[in-house]
Order: sequence, then structure tokens, then C-alpha cells
Amino acid sequence: MEKFTELNKKLAHGWNTWDTCSVTTYVKLPEAFALKLGIKEHRNGNLLKNPLVGLQGEDDPVVTPGAHTYDGSYTKLKIAWRDITLDIETAAIADDYVILVTPLKNQLKSATLILESAMLWNHTGQLARVGDKLEVTLPEGKTGVFSTVAPRDDVWADCSTPFLMLPTDKELGISTGKARDINEIKKIVSTVKNEHETNAAKLGNLQETWSAMYNCMAWDTIYDPEFQRVVSPVSRIWSRHTGGFTLFCWDTYFGAFMASFENKEVAYANAIAITRDAVDGIFVPNCDNGVFKSRDRSQPPVGSMMVELIYQRYQEKWLLEEVYDILFRWNSWWLKERVTDGLLCWGSNPYEPTVGNSWESNGVNDRFGAALESGLDNSPMYDDIPFDKERHQLKLQDVGLNGLFVGDCKALANIADVLGKIEDAKELRKRAEDIRLRMQVLWCEEFGMFLNKRTDTGEFSYRISPTNFYSMLGNIATPEQAQRMVDEHMMNPKEFWGNWVLPSISRNDPAYPEQTYWRGRIWAPMNFLVYLGLRNYDLPEARKALADKSNELILKEWLDHGHVHENYCADTGEGCNRGNSDRFYHWGGLLSAIPLMEEGI
Repeated sequence: MEKFTELNKKLAHGWNTWDTCSVTTYVKLPEAFALKLGIKEHRNGNLLKNPLVGLQGEDDPVVTPGAHTYDGSYTKLKIAWRDITLDIETAAIADDYVILVTPLKNQLKSATLILESAMLWNHTGQLARVGDKLEVTLPEGKTGVFSTVAPRDDVWADCSTPFLMLPTDKELGISTGKARDINEIKKIVSTVKNEHETNAAKLGNLQETWSAMYNCMAWDTIYDPEFQRVVSPVSRIWSRHTGGFTLFCWDTYFGAFMASFENKEVAYANAIAITRDAVDGIFVPNCDNGVFKSRDRSQPPVGSMMVELIYQRYQEKWLLEEVYDILFRWNSWWLKERVTDGLLCWGSNPYEPTVGNSWESNGVNDRFGAALESGLDNSPMYDDIPFDKERHQLKLQDVGLNGLFVGDCKALANIADVLGKIEDAKELRKRAEDIRLRMQVLWCEEFGMFLNKRTDTGEFSYRISPTNFYSMLGNIATPEQAQRMVDEHMMNPKEFWGNWVLPSISRNDPAYPEQTYWRGRIWAPMNFLVYLGLRNYDLPEARKALADKSNELILKEWLDHGHVHENYCADTGEGCNRGNSDRFYHWGGLLSAIPLMEEGI
């Protein structure tokens, strides 16, 4: 507990894009003093405030994100809106901050940059405009905010706090602490930028692959003032829906793992935060947004596997101590709540609403709630599968869930070993072995694959997805079975192989042409979990092929648009061709993690 508190104090310090609601609000913590940048255009007198990456409204700006260090020491983005295009770079220097704004395109009368001061989250401070500068008085003292250009006289900015209106007819700089000229600001920005780019260049031909994952995670990392913690919601747009943050279960564990490639503290903060969100300390919920927590269902049990991967990189035992008890109770919860005839099924338990949120009744103790627990919300695999309202489970023994559970048991057993919990480790390995042996009833020798099986009819389901390959997690499949699945199904262009892989339902499934959400589109976590399973076998060609294909996919939208998508079209590799594919959703970075891991990074 104490180490986690200290961790968050260390993280929540200095200038960064801490505010969920805007990528051009720069906040200094712990003071919570903010500089908010907006734009006023003069053709119609409209204002742009609170831009985000991936907004898709007719008059929304196009924000192209660039580099963003985790500590906020350097950020870069481009905003295009109404014939106005601005490059914005920022850099931290000790306790001060500088902002460099470069106009690339403008209207006949150059746009005005709105520089608004703010104290966020009810923190204490006094704000004022004094001449051509802004002035803030904080408990620890007074400081100023200066510009390299003279402000315009414009009182119609719809600002409720002291502000400056700055012309963008030439590049301009903003600095805190003391007045700096444009050349000094450019030099500061250039120095910090070069440090970041030098670090990225060490990755060689994987530099852009790394950058896509790194920068998306950093842009999506925010400060949660309610619980005084630093977390990485899946995207700012998802968080904006609730006004604060949205943490999904497996998404956040994946986010913690991705952060671990570069920033131990952000990795730890996310892994601990989502684990502590457990319902009554027992199971990690599908979703928690501060207002609503899904108490009827969990999500795929990847927590122990991700924590073990993070531990292998940093070897710090206290992380394991922070999360172990809840991870063990969560593992036990699956056996108590989700087993039918010896194998696990997805489910959703009834409960009394506490908030009145629609998701406290929508799908609860029903098929849709169980599908949500799988994380594959509208997957064709669960179309028309009956739901047992007495057992609160789908009538389907699921290969993916059982494979993930075995992987969870084995990873958690290894964690128990490190912590000296010998009896727990024995019990966890017994659980893994029990499920592993029982899963052989899901093997279809004729089809050459582990298949989901109905618990009411005993029939196999031949609607297959990458989750059927999760039988390679925890070495459930024999080497011969794994080879057949790869040869006959994964590398089969009629099912999963092709220019872009892996589709979320086989290409020959009737739902595949829909290419909407989990009905055919490619999802990074599926590729990633299949890759983890392949690493358990002597299948180097398949592993390398999946890594290469994943790399091609992440780079397509990243290099074209600066996007890291929630999902991608399995026919074209595009993300932007569907409006319900969030354009800056951090788990898309798992596509980068695969080739990075393949290269031993």
C-alpha cells in the first residue's frame, strides 16, 4: 500500500497532458495548474476547445499525434481544423514549461490561439492577467506565463478564467517562469526532442513499430484526481463518455504490459490499479469508470500472465505482493462461478443495481452479458448459444476461456513460487493440470482443432476464431495438435491467413463479410495471445510470420494517420473505414509488442 502511494506521488509530478478531456491541456502536478490551448477562427468566429485524437464529427479537428514521452518532457502533435493547421510541441525544463506553436496553414485572417489558465479539480490557486502575461499564485509561490508575441485584444473568447489571445501569423512560443524569446524556446524544444529521438533510434528498423505503441500509451495516460492515481484508460474518447476515466479489465493489464517496455512506474500503476478495482476484492470487473462497475461479470483472465511478464523484466517482488491476493481470489472465483461439467463457460450473474446505470441491467444474467465477459461482445461464436439463468452461464464450454485460465494458473503459480507460497503454487498447478486434461474432450480429431462445445447438446461448434488457438497457452495442446492447428487452420487462407491477419472469425464464416467489431475484424489482443501460445512450441516459422504480419498492420495506420486502432479490417488492413473503431485505443499497440518480443526487446 505505502509503495503504491509513493509510486503515484512520483508519477503525478511535473508538466504533462494529465487532463482526460483534451490533448492540448498541459497540467502541472501536484499543483493542478493548467494551460489550455484552443483556437478561434475568424471566418465565422467559431472556437475550438478540448481537441482529442480520433473525433469523427463533421466539424471536429483532425489531430495527428506525434511523440509523447511518458514523463511529459516532450510532446508533439498537429491540429487541422477549418483551413487552419498548427504544429504544437512542448518541452519541460526543470519546473518550467515551454510551448512552440508553428502555423502550417491559415485562413485569410490568421487564427487566434487561445491560451487559457485554469486550476483543475478544485485545487487552490489565484489566476490573473497582468499586462501581456498570465500570473498564477500557488501555495508555494507566484509565477508567470509569457508569450513571444503580443496578445490580440479580443474579449469574446468564451473563457471563464484569465486568458491571452495570441495571433498565429508566425511561429510563437509560450513559457512559464520567465520570459523567453522564440529562439531560446526552440532550442529547449530541440534539445528534449533530440534526446527522445536518440532513444527511439536504438530500435533500428523497429523504431516506428516501437513509437506507435509507446506514443499511444503515453498520450492515453492521464491523472485520476478522484483516486489520486496515474492510469492509462483505453482511450481519451472512451473516458470522455463518462467524464473521467474508463478502465476495462484485460485492456488495462495489456496496457500495463505495453508500458513495461519503457516505463516501469506506469506499468506498475496500471497493473495495481485495475487489480484493486476488484469487486469486493474478489474478481476484476469487465469495466470500472468511477460511476459504474460491472458486478455481474469479469473479463478474460490475463492479469497473472501480464504481471508475470512485467516481473520478468524488472524482478521487483513488491509488485507481486501488491496484486497476488486478489489475483488468487479471482482465479478461484472462475472455478466457483463459471464451471459446467468440469470446464469453464462465460457468464453473467444477477445483482441489485446500485447506481441506476443502464449496464446494471442490460445483458445482466443473459447471453449478452456473458458475451461481454468474453471481451468479444458481438462475436458470431456466441450467436444463438442458449444461456442458463440458473447457473448464470452460456451453455458452451469455451476453448478460449479454458486456455486463458490454464495460462493464468501457471503464471500465478510462478508468482506464488517467488513469494514463497508453496501450497498455493501446488494448488494452482493442480488446477491447471485438471483443466488441461479435461480440455482434451474439446479436441476434434477429424477437424484438427480444439472446438467450443455445447453443454446442453454435447455438440461441437465449428464457428472458430483465434480464441480456439488459446489452447496453446499453458501447453494444453500436444506438439502434434499445435502443428495441425497451425498448418490446417491458422495458415489456411480460407480461414485465418491472408494479407492481413488474424480475423476475429474465420474467413469462411457467414458473419465474416460484415467486418464490424468482433464479426471479422482484426483485434490486436487476439494476435498477441495467439503469439504467446506459439512461443510454447517449436513453431518458429509461424511465430515469425505472425510477428511480421502484425508489424505490417500496426504500421499501416500509424504511418498514414498517426492512428493506433481498436480494430482493423481483415480485407484491407484499414482501421478508419469503420466509425466504431476507436482511432487511438492503446491495446492496438499489442501489434507492436509482438515483433518487439520476437526480436528479444
